[in-house]
Amino acid sequence: MIDSTPQDDGRWARVQARAADAADPFFYGVVTTGIFCQSTCPSRTPLRENVRFFDTVSAAAGAGFRPCRRCHPQSTANPGASLMADMARYIRDHADQSLPLSHLADEAGMSPFHFQRRFKAEFGVSPRDYQAAERLSLFKRRLRDGENVLEASLDAGFGSTSRIYEQVDGGLGMTPRAYRAGGAGETIVHAVRETVLGPLMMAATDRGVCFVQFGETAAALRAQLAAEFPRARLLPAGPEAAQPLDDWMAALADHLAGSAPRPDLPLDLRGTAFQIKVWRFLLSVKPGDVVSYGEVAEAIAAPRAVRAAASACGANRLAVLVPCHRVLRGDGSLGGYRWGPERKRALLDAERRQRAAA
Repeated sequence: MIDSTPQDDGRWARVQARAADAADPFFYGVVTTGIFCQSTCPSRTPLRENVRFFDTVSAAAGAGFRPCRRCHPQSTANPGASLMADMARYIRDHADQSLPLSHLADEAGMSPFHFQRRFKAEFGVSPRDYQAAERLSLFKRRLRDGENVLEASLDAGFGSTSRIYEQVDGGLGMTPRAYRAGGAGETIVHAVRETVLGPLMMAATDRGVCFVQFGETAAALRAQLAAEFPRARLLPAGPEAAQPLDDWMAALADHLAGSAPRPDLPLDLRGTAFQIKVWRFLLSVKPGDVVSYGEVAEAIAAPRAVRAAASACGANRLAVLVPCHRVLRGDGSLGGYRWGPERKRALLDAERRQRAAA
């Protein structure tokens, strides 16, 4: 049974009736889905005990809820956010073209200064960095489609192959030619161990750990790795490649069992500039501590990019080593986790026990 005020009772009645009241605008979040809606949303009415009410979009987003894709609450409550979403789509659709800030600002009907500020507040990165990430994504798609490096770089708007090589470390994690070939020429060593939280695979390039995933079976985990690097040489950590991956896996398994701290391993981070900012901040969160998605956004100087911060946590490929399990919703509830809420709770409980015993 949840506490209920007369205002909440009135709001709940409007949710049931899918009715709005200009004198009391509000939004409701559904804890079982992590989504927030307008009172008029046509989606199936949730159970009352799963509903939380918010006065503003920012309050709902700050609590870790995502906007509904059916009623688009952020558009009604904040037309500026809708405009920035439209501009993000415009950048994606024209990522291969020259898009100076003045041109984008004209499209948005704003001054360059205000457009830059609004866009960065909404997405956590500048329009230029956003386009760079989209252009790199386009380049990667062209490589996967079989184009050579020169063709792909020109089609993506880089102008020359030298410019794409400047972005290798942050976006590809390998040379463009190796990426085009699905990792051909790359050796990725991998190992699977049974842990207290189920089967866990770790894989590494010569740069560091690039893949740590929980799964149901070793075969399913290997299929995930092969899908990411379809032409790489995937080498089990056996006699030919036992070190140092076996030692790293043993250290991580000991950590999960509660007998050792989280190992400090070299990481091969692969993501957008914004995602890497989020992941690097998470590496600074101490074991046993938790932060909200809103606090993550604040920490990387993008306080309005709460949804983007949550998405970056969801895109993390390095379970435990990049501790996205330490991020909760703004109301303190557990929130989502790529490898299941039960594992998230177990990881947090184990860290708190270790800190208490220290």
